[in-house]
Amino acid sequence: MGFFMFNARKPRGFQHNYIYVDERKEKLKQIEENAKRDLGMLPPKEFKPEDLRGKFSEHTKHLKKYKKRHLSFQTLLVLLAIAIFILHYLMTGKFSF
Repeated sequence: MGFFMFNARKPRGFQHNYIYVDERKEKLKQIEENAKRDLGMLPPKEFKPEDLRGKFSEHTKHLKKYKKRHLSFQTLLVLLAIAIFILHYLMTGKFSF
């Protein structure tokens, strides 16, 4: 029984290979676009830091889970106010301040 636990095989990972993709054609298109940009026929690509915001965290599972668990600031304030109100009621026995 103990040997089965150590020899457990892992399942094969999923690999999706495109069937109808012409890599040569895509690479040629990219080279053509870069050449047009170098010659000034197309405007240069603009780098915007806003485009990168969230790109790294949306591709990692643990950061997605953290964002889901993360409470907003407004929620924390409301919960704190409710806790203070309940604490005041328990100490004084009155609903009003």
